[in-house]
Amino acid sequence: MVKFAHLADVHLGGWRQDPMQNLNFQSFQKTIKICIENKVEFVLIAGDLFDSAYPPIEILKETFAEFRKLKEAKIPVFMIAGSHDYSVSGKSFLDVLEKAGFSKNVHNEETTEETILLNPTLHENVAIYGYPGKKSGLEVQDIKKLKLNEAPGMFKILMLHTTLDKVRGVLPIECVNSDSLPEANYYALGHIHVDFVYKNIVYPGPIFPNNFQELETLHNGTFYIIDTEDLQKPFEKIELKIKEIESLDIVVKNAATATNEIIQELNKRQIKDKIVLLRLSGVLENQKPSDVKIDKIEEACYEKGAYFVLKNTHDLMTREIDLNIKISNKNNLEGETIKKYSNENPSKFNELIPSLMKSLSIEKQEGETVDTYNKRLIGELKGIIDLE
Repeated sequence: MVKFAHLADVHLGGWRQDPMQNLNFQSFQKTIKICIENKVEFVLIAGDLFDSAYPPIEILKETFAEFRKLKEAKIPVFMIAGSHDYSVSGKSFLDVLEKAGFSKNVHNEETTEETILLNPTLHENVAIYGYPGKKSGLEVQDIKKLKLNEAPGMFKILMLHTTLDKVRGVLPIECVNSDSLPEANYYALGHIHVDFVYKNIVYPGPIFPNNFQELETLHNGTFYIIDTEDLQKPFEKIELKIKEIESLDIVVKNAATATNEIIQELNKRQIKDKIVLLRLSGVLENQKPSDVKIDKIEEACYEKGAYFVLKNTHDLMTREIDLNIKISNKNNLEGETIKKYSNENPSKFNELIPSLMKSLSIEKQEGETVDTYNKRLIGELKGIIDLE
């Protein structure tokens, strides 16, 4: 019998913002610490250790330091490439980890036209098989052809980075039929960022949420520790709580008053050292989303000690303009459209529209560089709206 850790979708280097990238790495560090404290016999990483096949050097340095801790604790790591750290050439920094003696890529296949035969990586009484994830789900058709080379009497683990039918839900993506998978004692999955367990099929979820929506729904990362002594018991889920989340879902009715209203709502909340998620939605009449002063709201959050502020304004829109115009002069379509818009949306800015449109129609001259053209165009626009 054996006890092992199963994690996936670490996506080191995935967050663009440094504070969030730091949390992602802290979550990975916490995972390694828990694995060592629990004295797991090995660690499985089911794809997407890195967010790209060629991560930044600083990310690599920090990652190697964590893998060294596992090696010093004599805990081997078995992994496969995911759709993010996969490379068509077959070369990625997963190879560097393996050559350094920190991990073992278990993908080992023999291929014919009709079959992909996976050879096992053996660890004591365990046979570990793996097939990598690929870009755009290209691994799905291959997985349908998988066979496992026999390892009699051993506990068989199949590692895949793909979408199974049982987790696809309503997503319009190709998937693998779970019932068609080769027989194994445990299926270590990755790719879909959900915490999902069906019998011996497990998606552990990401080590740390990878975007705004995942922070809203997941709040924190997870992984699993599996003890094969009794597979009938629920698998042990480990929650990686790093920072608390404070979500504000605001429907904006008046952009002019929304900024103060949102700040007033923030003042009612305890947001010190939390990640603040600000989601704004609504349809504005004769106003623009930019009329909501996001920078002022962010400033208020940081004054109250927020760790970081993330905003989502995708659903904050201006009402569509009715362009169903009766045209009396088809040769002056542009002029009549501007006139109708100006009548229905009175503003001093409307006087500048004809000049702005004329400037935006300026063409790049022969032999002119893109940089020079952009500067000339910006200069024209600044002159019209008096930004000099």
